[in-house]
Amino acid sequence: MYFDELDLNDNILDGLDAMNFEKCTPIQEKAIPIILEGHDILASAQTGTGKTAAYILPLLELLSRGKKDSSKVNALILMPTRELAQQVDQLLEGFAYYENTSWIAIYGGNDGIAFAQQQKALQTGGDIAIATPGRLLSHIRIGGVDLSGIEYLILDEADRMLDIGFYDDIIEIIKHLPKKHQTLMFSATFPKEVERLAKQILINPVEIKLAVSKPADGIHQGVYLLHETQKKELIKELFKTQNRKSIIFSSSKEKVFHIYCALKNMGLNVAQMHSGLEQKQRTQVMLDFKNNKLQALVATNIVSRGIDIDDVAMVINYDVPKQSEDYVHRIGRTARAGAEGLGITFVTLKDRILFDRIETFLGKTIERLPLPDDIANMAPPILDEKAKPKEKKKFYKKRKTRNRKKRNKPTTEQNL
Repeated sequence: MYFDELDLNDNILDGLDAMNFEKCTPIQEKAIPIILEGHDILASAQTGTGKTAAYILPLLELLSRGKKDSSKVNALILMPTRELAQQVDQLLEGFAYYENTSWIAIYGGNDGIAFAQQQKALQTGGDIAIATPGRLLSHIRIGGVDLSGIEYLILDEADRMLDIGFYDDIIEIIKHLPKKHQTLMFSATFPKEVERLAKQILINPVEIKLAVSKPADGIHQGVYLLHETQKKELIKELFKTQNRKSIIFSSSKEKVFHIYCALKNMGLNVAQMHSGLEQKQRTQVMLDFKNNKLQALVATNIVSRGIDIDDVAMVINYDVPKQSEDYVHRIGRTARAGAEGLGITFVTLKDRILFDRIETFLGKTIERLPLPDDIANMAPPILDEKAKPKEKKKFYKKRKTRNRKKRNKPTTEQNL
């Protein structure tokens, strides 16, 4: 379907034309007509599917039709992170270029002057507020923020927001909205918390579920079976042989910091990215990475979705992600726009069940890669349960030989 087949006004279509947008993606084709009809929706959509335009375009159309109260905020878009809020802010500049629409970006990590400016903007009113829950709630609690004019509420990346811990914040924010409003909820995954929130805030929603996209064909996926103690040495080895623009994902800020230090000590031009950094630092890091001033970025899942960088050559999962969809999001940072890339995952014994689920989800077995000899000798090998019988026999024979050599190794006293 083409955008000009949808019930969108000429100003919006002119904006799309200027951005060279012609055909709808599946989520846009399904969601836009339903939103324009006034229904609540619960949509399953990943980053990279055109989900943002799927709610921004009908929102702009609905705002252009209605009688807006210019002294109040009319639509609220809640995002889990500052980076995603900034990205929606930037997209609105294109989509609403020919529209007489105003919007406010509300997120933390900036100075007191910016907070005061946000507070004043909320009090003055505007068509759309793009906000992170925590920062918006801070403004509400200070007072003077009137959200009684909200007609449209959009929750984007709902699973991410709840994973961060925004459930109670979202509920508190909704208490300040009028009872009658249209709610649009987008989420890549549907854990119990998302389902609970959906039942609580949506009224007779239309469900839109698209098949979760698989990794791009240009991503060459590989797995290293190893022990935790071997990970850092393998990282160092990979960057000796694969010195390309890369992202290393880890599960916590603490691990991100340790990996960052290890690569920094190697002399690599590397930076870390996580929620513990100040906003100015995070913005500068992403700018430097996009402009190729950095060889590698060590990050939490904060950059696994919604961050558009085209020339990442390698992605390393230092830890196995808990959700299969997060695996797709992470390695999807490489091989973008038809390019090729490498997606590597480190799998320890305790991660085997998680990775088995990922392989089941993908419907394929990921190639097992051999550890370099010096790293393999650091610890006993790990048997791949999915190995063929001949490979298992070879593995056990090799392990027996290794153990025999250890037993026959002369002690210090024997050497004396």
